[in-house]
Amino acid sequence: QVQLVESGGGLVQAGGSLRLSCAASGIIFSINFMGWYRQAPGKQRELVAAVTRGGTTNYADSVKGRFTISRDNAKNMVYLQMNSLKPEDTAVYYCNAKIFGLGSEAGYWGQGTQVTVSS
Repeated sequence: QVQLVESGGGLVQAGGSLRLSCAASGIIFSINFMGWYRQAPGKQRELVAAVTRGGTTNYADSVKGRFTISRDNAKNMVYLQMNSLKPEDTAVYYCNAKIFGLGSEAGYWGQGTQVTVSS
């Protein structure tokens, strides 16, 4: 059973910073894609940032220059450093990963962590 568990959300003032962490556990042979999505009330879930096993990154235009995604392949973890936070960054943030486990690759989601940015 593969699980993704996020941590690090919370309440912060505009201009502040937060660091999200996501740990993958279970029977894992390899993880290619790891990413962070977010969903604000009344809006669709959107990709915030992603990183491949080789370190190639991709960011939503709205967070470029402010957020940094990184991963630790040895620990099966992915991080999202969020700086210069804005009220419009308020959302539930979800970790997502494409994990090759027993016999096949599948996508997994974490339970989500709330990020609230006050103005």
